[in-house]
Amino acid sequence: MLTGCRTTGKHLYKKVNIVTRLATRTLFFILITGSILAADKRPNIVFIFSDDHAPHAIGAYDGWLKGVNPTPSIDQLASQGMLFRNSFCTNSICGPSRAVIQTGKHSHKNGFMNNGDKFNWNQQTFPKLLQAVGYQTAIFGKSHLAGKPQGYDTWTVLPGQGLYYNPDLITPQGRTTIQGYCTDIVTDMGVEFLESGRDKDKPFLLM
Repeated sequence: MLTGCRTTGKHLYKKVNIVTRLATRTLFFILITGSILAADKRPNIVFIFSDDHAPHAIGAYDGWLKGVNPTPSIDQLASQGMLFRNSFCTNSICGPSRAVIQTGKHSHKNGFMNNGDKFNWNQQTFPKLLQAVGYQTAIFGKSHLAGKPQGYDTWTVLPGQGLYYNPDLITPQGRTTIQGYCTDIVTDMGVEFLESGRDKDKPFLLM
């Protein structure tokens, strides 16, 4: 019991709340600063997102299709990183699945329930969090979320589903058409980013 003061439960709650917020912000600052100072120790992230690509069609998962269409490059990446063998998709529809990955929230929480919906890019996403701790971020290819991507330093995305050949692409400067096969175009953009389009002193996210 406190004596010699007039601190009520309401006032005590306010004081505790203020202390908690200050402690949280201080911890956040320490974590951010520590991450920036340890930039060379943070992993780079390459996120390959292909439509309707079953795991048994990727050699690293040792599925029955690995001999039909070998995937040596993906297999090499898997051998140098982390292989998830017990992961699940919260929404198997194209656009909503991508919204879940961006936000880490179920579809009814992030607001993107069906293809054709418009994604709210103002909400928190994992690329924004990576940017906040010094990552350089980029996305190329299919977004299927409508609107201009947020949380990316560099981006070029397809409008909607996109075309297989001579696709239209949306960039920060506007809409453009590039001649060629879409997969090759997007791959070349990713390679160019890795080789010459990024700050080599920063960790990166490439999607």
